[in-house]
Amino acid sequence: MDIKAYIASGILELYVYGSLSEEENTKVYKVLQKYPEAVKEVDRIEKALHQLSSAAAPTSTAPTYTKIKNQIESENTSDVIPITRKRNNVPTYIGWAASVALLIGLFVQFNKNRTLQQQLVTNQTEKVLLKGKINVVEEDLSKTKSLLSVLRNKDIIQVPLQAQQIDPTAYAAVYWDKDKQAAYIDVAGLPTPPPGKVYQVWSLKLDPLTPTSMGILDEFNKDDTKIFMLNNPNKSEAFGITLEPEGGSESPTMEQLYTLGTVAS
Repeated sequence: MDIKAYIASGILELYVYGSLSEEENTKVYKVLQKYPEAVKEVDRIEKALHQLSSAAAPTSTAPTYTKIKNQIESENTSDVIPITRKRNNVPTYIGWAASVALLIGLFVQFNKNRTLQQQLVTNQTEKVLLKGKINVVEEDLSKTKSLLSVLRNKDIIQVPLQAQQIDPTAYAAVYWDKDKQAAYIDVAGLPTPPPGKVYQVWSLKLDPLTPTSMGILDEFNKDDTKIFMLNNPNKSEAFGITLEPEGGSESPTMEQLYTLGTVAS
């Protein structure tokens, strides 16, 4: 390429002025990368343009500014619509109000859900308790019917037990089913045993006096009917109830004999 002819063509001036197309700019850029002479020419053109613009510019802008300002102030500005306007905060307030309303709604809904959940738990608990009460009532009813059928059996031997000296107000009864070797002990007339003590039921042979333990009533405070079933395979001639240390005794403590009764012959 004849670089002098290329420079003299005036294309570098157009490059500096920004009048070339994108494709032409690319070609000039490649020439500048290859030829330092072209780069120097571009620098010369840019400096010349700068000097020209400086010479054409006014030395002071103050008179011009004052002139423009006076002209604007002398004109009637009553019809001029201001470009700026006071900022309206309504959208901001609406946004905050919506946020607060949302939070309040969520809080109310949360409380409702928590109340409903607590109510559900309460209802379930009451349902369980009611079911338990029904089961207890049904169990007690079944037990009562069973006891009544036993006590009303004509083959049952009823033995009243009379109060002894330690407690003249005490009373009890034994309902003995000899065929089934079972005895139902009704102790509703005995006082509640003190802590560490239990009632113990004895089957007695009278001649000679031979006591045989039938068992202890360690569930005395838990059974509202106060009727307990004990096995009795003995040939009993009498029954007695004594107050013994917790766990029972091998032989009756006669000083703690509460009730005693003989089997009718």
